[in-house]
Parts: sequence; C-alpha cells; structure tokens
Amino acid sequence: MSTTSDIDPPSPDRAPGTPPRPAAGLLVVGAGPAGLAGALAAADAGIPVTLVDAGRRIGGQFYRQPAARLHARRPQALHHDVRTWLSLRRRFDIHAAAGRVRHLADHHVWFAEQSASGFVVHALAGAEQDGAGQDHPVSVRADALLLATGAYEKVLPFPGWTLPGVITAGAAQAMLKGMLVLPGQNVVVAGTGPLLLPVAAGLAQAGARISALIESADARDLRRLAPALAAHPGKLAEAAGYAATLLRHRVPIRYRHTVLAAHGATRVESVTVAALDRQGQVCQGSAKWIPCDALAVGHGLLPHLDLAGALGARLLGDGAQTVWVDDEQRTDIPGLWAAGEATGIGGSALAVVEGEIAGISAAATLLDRAPDAGRTARLVRARTRLRDFFAALDTVYSTPATMIDALADETVVCRCEEVPAGAVRGAVRELGATDLRTIKLLTRAGMGWCQGRMCTPGVAAVAGCPATAARTPFARPVPLGVLARSGEAAEEGYGTDE
Repeated sequence: MSTTSDIDPPSPDRAPGTPPRPAAGLLVVGAGPAGLAGALAAADAGIPVTLVDAGRRIGGQFYRQPAARLHARRPQALHHDVRTWLSLRRRFDIHAAAGRVRHLADHHVWFAEQSASGFVVHALAGAEQDGAGQDHPVSVRADALLLATGAYEKVLPFPGWTLPGVITAGAAQAMLKGMLVLPGQNVVVAGTGPLLLPVAAGLAQAGARISALIESADARDLRRLAPALAAHPGKLAEAAGYAATLLRHRVPIRYRHTVLAAHGATRVESVTVAALDRQGQVCQGSAKWIPCDALAVGHGLLPHLDLAGALGARLLGDGAQTVWVDDEQRTDIPGLWAAGEATGIGGSALAVVEGEIAGISAAATLLDRAPDAGRTARLVRARTRLRDFFAALDTVYSTPATMIDALADETVVCRCEEVPAGAVRGAVRELGATDLRTIKLLTRAGMGWCQGRMCTPGVAAVAGCPATAARTPFARPVPLGVLARSGEAAEEGYGTDE
C-alpha cells in the first residue's frame, strides 16, 4: 500500500533527516461518471487521488460492468455513450498504474467528518477486499473531499408493491448490466421518467417480452421537449434509438397511464393499469389487467445526501433536496466539493462535466493556483446547456396524485417496519403530526434497516408533508461492533495531518 511519503518527491530545501511532507491529496467518494471524471481531472494536474466506492468495479450504476467470469461477448451493447466510458476507463488505468489514483473498491462509506487539516471518511471494507466481511472498519483521510454519491430511485407505494417480482426500474437495469440476468420473461415497465425508456429497450434487446411500458406523463407534454431535444442532437439520437428498439420489439407504450395494483399469490402474476385524465385522476372504466412475471417500476431519482448532510453542507429545496454548489462545484464548506446527481438529477453526461469541473477546481485549490480559465469556461457552458435540458424534462414528468390519494389504508408504505398508510394518516389526523420526524416517532415508519431511504417519499406523500432529507450522522446502517472498533485501524490516506 502506498503511503503519503511515497507520493512527495525529495525536496532540496528539506533538512537532512526531516521526513518528507505528504502531497496534498483529494479523496473522492463514488466511482461513477462524476467521481471518475473528478478523480481523473485532479490526477491530470498531479494531485494524488484516493477513489472510494461501494462497487467492485469502477463505473457506478450507469457504467455497471458484468463480472469477467460471465464472459459477456458484447458488454458495450449494454451501455449508451460507450465511447465516454472507454475514455474514462483508459485514463483511469493509466493513472492507477502510475500510482496517481488509488482505487478502494467494495468500501462502503458510512461516515464522513472534518479533521484539523482535511477530511476523514470511515468505511466498511467488503469481503472481497480482505475476507473479513463488511464489518471491518477502514478510515481514509485527505486534504480535500469530492462527494459524487449519485442517486437512488424514488418508488411510491401501491397495493402489491411488496410482492416478489416487483422491483425498481434501476434494479432491473442493474441485473441486466451487472449479472446478464433478466428480472422475468414477461415484464411490465411502469412509472414515470426518462429512465423507463432505456430500461424497457435494454430488457427487450436482451430477450424479455415487454408486455407494456406504462408512463404517467402525457405524450402531448413530451412533445414540448422537441426544442430542447433539437438543441442536443446526442440526446435526440439516444431517444430515437430507444424508440426504434421498442417499435422493433412491438412494445406497446401507454402514455398517461398508471399502475393501480400488482397481483399474485407468492409473486407478481399480473398488474392492473388505468388511464389518467389531464388532472391525473383515474378515468372510470379504463382499468385493464396485464399478465406478467415481473414489474419494473420507478418514479424518478433522488440524490444521495447522507454524507453531505452529515458534514453540514448547505442543502437546497424542501422536498427532493440537492447539495448547493457554486460555479466550480464547491460547497459552502471549504475543501468540500460535490458533483453529479447529488447536486441535481441530470444524467451521466452532466455528471461527467460537473465532475471534471470539480476535479479541476479541487486540484487548483490544493496547488494554490487558479484553474484553467478557458477549459473551465467551456465546461461551464456545457453544464448550463445540460442543466437547462433536464430542467425542461422535469416539467413533463410527474407522479399522478391519485397514486397516493386513492391508496387504501391497509397498503404498506414502510416495508421494513410494515407500517400501513392508515397508521401514517392517523398520526396526521388524530395525533397532529406535521413532519417526517414526528411521524417516525409515532408510527416507526423509517426506523427499519433502510432508515427511511426507500419509504420516505411514500410516507411524506401520504402525510402531505415535505420529504426533506434528515441530517443523520450515518450514511448507511453500521453494526455496533464497527463503531466500537472504528478507531483501532486506519488506512493511510493522502493528507497533511498526522
């Protein structure tokens, strides 16, 4: 393992016998598009980088790769914009071989804190790292920190959503990309948002029969995106490619429809869908039954904010919050940058641009010099165009109000603690609860293993309160034994504090 003294070259000004001063280093959490781009931009400038990620391979969720033992013949077919991935991968290999980027794979970060001269993150090292399982505490420190923690899926509850075979749209995509496995042979893809198109197209290409793509957005509203798509030829080509794939596989698309319920004895066997009017209300008499053995459902993405919140970074918004950043992706905490979905949902292209801006800015700060003005200006212009594009997308994708308004009281909204919608409504109507924390205390909704990460949107929707992210010290559940041993062993990182 490299130590900080291995990074710093000998200095002729240093007195004989004086230990070398460690090079100022950058710690990046997340090896997806934003984290990779940020790490590589900093490494390009000569900054030593530690890249910490929960995945076993770089790429994150978007560039998830199948294991080598699966011998995928054409893994590039699983990804859009594979050229960007190949470029990132090539640059990563070069920097890793030169020792400028150190990759800590299968490290699950559960806590981050500021030290006297930088930052420390605490992680659980996975079984593939040292055979100890995910209960081995590891601490990594550096002078600066870039959070590229990505996003997770928003799924709102409906009757039958806890049945085996009902999974998130992203999970279906991860199964295909990472394990070359289909979630079922007869699949319904449903919900709302741009993720549904690539999921349905990818599953169809891989051999699944897509019984229907159920999208709650109105096709007429989607046509309003034509000017935004025209300004982004690459996005237009991407959307056209997905549409062509669905047409070729004869996938029926039902716009302005929603899933009312999933049915089955031991696993999902069918779903009931219905049409929506312009106000998002179910059209009477429009319900249809569709047989299936898998339902991939999603209602958009939410940023991962646990680490940023624990560090006290400024968050924006009352509902789906994001990390506030300036023009250089700096947060309001000195030495802390954020990029990618944590600063606003915008896809891989925007994440790469934001990550590169953050990496350039972090490197310039650590080297005590101004960033390359021309390069940064070009990236900022690209970031603005992409942010405008995704802001336009947000205006057309929305979850129908009837999904929550018509939810039966017995429908489970918190799966970990098995809290039904009626209990949440009772906490509001009878006990006066007005916020998620009070509802949690009164009903246990959000007290389970996921700590509200999955159920918060649904609980908030049922309660009629903002789904504001809670500032909790832990980014993931952690055993008490890990807390007891967290100070015993630290993995040396790039930093200046001793």
